[in-house]
Amino acid sequence: MLSVSDETVRRHVKPLANKGLVLRVHGGIVLPDQLQEAPYLRRMDENKKSKQRIADKAASLVQNGESLFLDSGSTTAYVALALINHRNLSVVTNAVEIARTLASRNGNHVYMAGGELRGDDAAAFGKPVIDFIRQFHYQHAILSIGGISPKSEVFDFHLEEMEVSQAAITQAERVIVVADHTKFTRQALVKVCGFDVVDTLICDQAPPGNIIDVARVTETDIEIV
Repeated sequence: MLSVSDETVRRHVKPLANKGLVLRVHGGIVLPDQLQEAPYLRRMDENKKSKQRIADKAASLVQNGESLFLDSGSTTAYVALALINHRNLSVVTNAVEIARTLASRNGNHVYMAGGELRGDDAAAFGKPVIDFIRQFHYQHAILSIGGISPKSEVFDFHLEEMEVSQAAITQAERVIVVADHTKFTRQALVKVCGFDVVDTLICDQAPPGNIIDVARVTETDIEIV
């Protein structure tokens, strides 16, 4: 676009990166704040209809009486709302809002992991949370994420979120990732897992071709709503 060589671009980018004005990422550079997660209430409003469709599909995969883990995230908060007519669920979560949505309803049993609460979204993190999550067996672990890399690796923004997701993955029969299309281009910091442990990806648009190719190899179902 600028009619200059790659070397000229690199020469100009290098001092900007050294000063911390931009961050190098795979295939380019981004502003530093683009690697920060948006506030929870704002995320609840972003792509709201898409997240609701994704949530409805995720809820349709859960049967009455089953056990599941829901992590803290705007999309999983919508999954909890989509589950309000289910009965006799056993739900483990580290998110206060999700626990409040499903507790004392239709014979559900909701188990809230206790730990230090994060102010933004009232989610609990820390070693007690990890230990608590590992006490249960889940038929479904439904996870919201920060981004999906071009190599089909699932990322989150914070180390503590990754630790929660990995603990749930080890205890689950089926891992379901819920992600709207913005996650295919969003950069996040901490790797959670590869597609080899993801059974189902639910999204609102078809992923890029390279992600579809990896999903075929790992036998990850892609559900587009």
